[in-house]
Amino acid sequence: MTAPSPTDEALHSFDATELLRNLPHRPGTYEMLAADGSVLYVGKAKDLRRRVGSYFQGRAQDAKTMAMVELVADVRITVTPTEAEALMLEYNLIKAHDPKFNVLLRDDKSYPFIHLGSDHAFPRLSFYRGPRKRRARLFGPYPNAGAVRETLGQLQKLFQLRSCTDSYFSNRSRPCLQYQIKRCSAPCVGAISEEDYTRDLESALLFLRGRNQSVTKDLTDRMDRAAAALEFERAAELRNQLARLKAMEREQLIANSGEDFDIIGAVAERGLHAVAVMFFRGGRLLGSRTFFPKVSDLADVTETARAFLLQFYADGDVPKEIVISEPVDDADAIAQLLSDRSGRRVKIRHRVRGQRQRWIAMAKTNAQQAAKRHLQASATVGAQLDALTDTLNLGERPARIECFDVSHTGGQETSASCVVFGPEGPLKSDYRRFNIAGITAGDDYGAMAQVLRRRYERVRRGDVPIPDLVLIDGGRGQLAAAAEVFSEFQLEGVKLIAVAKGKARRAGMERLFTTDSSVPVRLDAASPALLLVQRIRDEAHRFAIVGHRARRKKSGLSSPLEGVKGLGPKRRRALLRAFGGLRGIERAGVDELAGVAGISRNLAERVYEYLHGG
Repeated sequence: MTAPSPTDEALHSFDATELLRNLPHRPGTYEMLAADGSVLYVGKAKDLRRRVGSYFQGRAQDAKTMAMVELVADVRITVTPTEAEALMLEYNLIKAHDPKFNVLLRDDKSYPFIHLGSDHAFPRLSFYRGPRKRRARLFGPYPNAGAVRETLGQLQKLFQLRSCTDSYFSNRSRPCLQYQIKRCSAPCVGAISEEDYTRDLESALLFLRGRNQSVTKDLTDRMDRAAAALEFERAAELRNQLARLKAMEREQLIANSGEDFDIIGAVAERGLHAVAVMFFRGGRLLGSRTFFPKVSDLADVTETARAFLLQFYADGDVPKEIVISEPVDDADAIAQLLSDRSGRRVKIRHRVRGQRQRWIAMAKTNAQQAAKRHLQASATVGAQLDALTDTLNLGERPARIECFDVSHTGGQETSASCVVFGPEGPLKSDYRRFNIAGITAGDDYGAMAQVLRRRYERVRRGDVPIPDLVLIDGGRGQLAAAAEVFSEFQLEGVKLIAVAKGKARRAGMERLFTTDSSVPVRLDAASPALLLVQRIRDEAHRFAIVGHRARRKKSGLSSPLEGVKGLGPKRRRALLRAFGGLRGIERAGVDELAGVAGISRNLAERVYEYLHGG
């Protein structure tokens, strides 16, 4: 049963006494409404009359509740059959309305898993991010992609399972480099039997489930059998495998039991709330992640802990046990909701001893350190924004900065990026990538004009906020192309700046071109304003490069160095040896590239332009 939405007349004649008289002693949700009809707060109650009545019966309340009640013009009630359904409705209403006085968790990213393929004689373990498939065998979730790749690397070292795709596997005629460095047993060319490969795969799955003792016993038995059969080379390989496993165990944090559970530590530092989660799967710590929920100024840590449990796990992967540092009043109801949704019993615990108590302390320490770093970073960004405001005579500190960069390889597979920064740093949920088409290959001005038109058409429609400052990676040409688009879209009040690299392309040599003057602005290399511009520009460049590489890989282009005119195999090898790989070459400036034997300055400039898209 849902009460009707309040009319304007009802909002101005709110009578708490009349409301409470008609409330049932049943579970449900309540929405505190402001005079304009907006939702101030969403709550859940086991007994609606008692819970809602506690706000209006003149009892002493905390500062946050008192501030909220002063703004309440009406209360909207929804009765539910059970407390668990009330919890789920509360979660959905919070997502729908983003109430001012609720704790809001911003975490829209899906979590990565390790995926086991099952439709091949020699299955592989691979990185997977996406919806949970009913029949797929997934291990995780992991806190980030790095943790997945680290685990996959460990599995390759220990069990030499293949990592290649099925198409690559089916077209091999000889072992690849992974076999030479003992990261793969080369099933593609019959170097290992299907039976032995299956046994290694089973050991890897036991390792993922935290059953290391079973893996150790199996390897020891196989080593003893090999030695008894006088297969000393095979016995030595298994001995080395055992040694690697034990060394890996010493480096890992492992629980006494091989269960799945999360450890959660919640803290508040100078008004900033932080929640750190340590993910244990199969008894092994897969990693940790810290969240900064949006809270009202007067919220306490207990409320943050409760909101985190509901919002983080309601639609996500739920372990069998959740251990949290703060007491949560309706932990049993939340546990029941999570049990119903996951199909298995879920326990939420607060009072623990021994190892779990030490892990709670560790999680809280992680949250405190992350909160301090976040506050320091916010303060630093604020000082840099103030310096930028003064340097460029912006009048007031920009609340939203957007930066654009274009990336391509020899004019092919052109991509562009838009990154967004606010008073607290990057707003990654607002980042966007654009695939550029319909322009002359290598036309950076045309590419910049196209991405700006596509971006600011959405601004003109009101789909995204208008920025206060726009940075363009480039010089006068890119600035002129951008200014033409801004004039076309009649974007007024937006400061437009092009960030041009110096001749040596070194940090600190940048020149800033504006539409107000033909004379470029040069800032001191240690200027806080320049440091902020460099940070935003570099982030836009990184984001563009990642998108361009993905597009280039999809199109089948193998190595960006192969397209540089005049850079043959010998010189490519010289660069790779000098800088340790492609990433090192990309980080190098023109002078550093020209310092490699056989690389002239002209060639170094071509390499730089080719990799960085001009």
